[in-house]
Amino acid sequence: MNTRIILIDDHEMLLRGLSLLFDTVEGCEVVATTTDGRKVAELIDVHDPDVVVTDAVMPRFDGLAVVKQCKNMNPDVPVLVLTTFDDSELVSELIHAGAAGYILKDVSAEYLANAAKAAAAGGTVLDPRIAGFAYGKSSALSSSAKDNRKVTTLTPAETQVAKLVARGMNNQTIAAELVLAEGTVKNHVSTLLRKMEADNRTALALSLASAFGLFENDFR
Repeated sequence: MNTRIILIDDHEMLLRGLSLLFDTVEGCEVVATTTDGRKVAELIDVHDPDVVVTDAVMPRFDGLAVVKQCKNMNPDVPVLVLTTFDDSELVSELIHAGAAGYILKDVSAEYLANAAKAAAAGGTVLDPRIAGFAYGKSSALSSSAKDNRKVTTLTPAETQVAKLVARGMNNQTIAAELVLAEGTVKNHVSTLLRKMEADNRTALALSLASAFGLFENDFR
């Protein structure tokens, strides 16, 4: 089954280019496009997408506004933010608003498609080139030292799950990897959110990636 995608970018040419790019990758289907982020709720109602892919910086209604509106009106539809800007403050705001991921526009067609599929499946997508930078620079995110202390309170089973959450895996994939029931993984993730004091799964993945030293590597 194809991953159904809504694309948002205020530049018509870039929007068409992204749509054509997704068309070259098997397993992806662009079901709607718009240059106006304010239309996202309407388009979701009509087209029932698996994921929304939006530009971060747009006039009137930017990527952050799209994330917030989707979280408020369509919380089951993840939003993947695509941009050319490595602005740590913006990354922090997007993460805490509940974006499923944040990647730069210079990624390959295959990586972009895989990112959209991962977000649609409940995974987390954080481009390692900017995740570490944003984490280290933004005061809105917890410090690495504090997260390191929190990780020491995890049980061995929680730590196993935490390491895979840090790599962006969704519950189903983690369950298969660790040979656990998906419900068990879900319970562990809920505990991790509480122990790591994370607002949402994306913030959790970022904190755990820092604590486990994954910013020094490519955890895509």
